[in-house]
Amino acid sequence: MAVSKRKKKDPVILVTNDDGVMAPGIRNLVEAVKDLGKVVVVAPDKPQSGMGHAITIGSPLRLHQVNLMDGVEAWSCNGTPVDCVKLAVDKILGGKPDICVSGINHGANHSINVIYSGTMSAAIEASIESIPSIGFSLLDYSMEADFTAARRYANIIVKKILSQKSDKHLCLNVNFPPVTDDLIKGIKVCRQAYAKYEEDFDERKDPGGKKYYWLTGAFVNFDKGKDTDVWALANNYVSVVPVQFDLTNYVLKTKLEKTFHK
Repeated sequence: MAVSKRKKKDPVILVTNDDGVMAPGIRNLVEAVKDLGKVVVVAPDKPQSGMGHAITIGSPLRLHQVNLMDGVEAWSCNGTPVDCVKLAVDKILGGKPDICVSGINHGANHSINVIYSGTMSAAIEASIESIPSIGFSLLDYSMEADFTAARRYANIIVKKILSQKSDKHLCLNVNFPPVTDDLIKGIKVCRQAYAKYEEDFDERKDPGGKKYYWLTGAFVNFDKGKDTDVWALANNYVSVVPVQFDLTNYVLKTKLEKTFHK
C-alpha cells in the first residue's frame, strides 16, 4: 500500500472516530483541523460506540479508500477504532503522525464514559504509541447536531498542542456542552468526575418466547466537586481532562507496600 505523500513542514494529523467514517462528527473534525496540517482519515466502516479498547484478533482486517471530502485522504476499516490507529501508523502513514485526533463523538465521553468509549480508546492507543492525542465529544447524540462551537474550539485546542512541545504520551479528553458558541464560557481543565450509569436490564421475550435483555439505566453524578468535567459541562465550559493509560493507583501502592512488608 502506498505511503501518503506529504510536505515535511506540515504536521501530519491522523483523524479517526468510533461513529464511523461517514458520521457528521468526523467531517466536522476534519473541517476543524484541515488548515493546521496534512490530514489523513482512517476510521471504522460502521459505528463502533462502546467498543472500548477492543482489537480484532482471528479475522482479517481490510482497508478501503473512500471519498469523504475533497482533498482529504480517507480510509475505512472493518475493525475497531484501535485497529484503525494501528493500521494507520503501520500501513497508511508508514510512520507516526504528529498528532491523532478522534471524534467528534456524538454523545458524552465525560466521567466513566472514558472507560467504554471507542473514541477515547483510539486516542489512548495513539498515546501508547507515543503520539500526542485528543478525543473530542459533543453532548448531543443527534445526527443533526450543531457542531459550530465544537469545530471552533477543536481548532483552538489542536493548534495550541501543535504549537508547543508536548509530552509524547499526552492524551486529552475534550467534551463540548450542547449549546451555541455564544453561550460557551471558555475552556476549563478538569479532573474526571466520579459519575456513572446506574444500570438495569429490561427483560423481554421474543416471538418464540425466549428471554432477551436491553441495557437501560440513568446517569448519576456522585461527585459534587466544581473542578470536574461534569460540572464544567453543566456550566457551559468546554471540559479538558488529561488522561493516561497507566492505571496504577500509586497511593494504594504505597499503602500496600507497607502492608506486605511488615
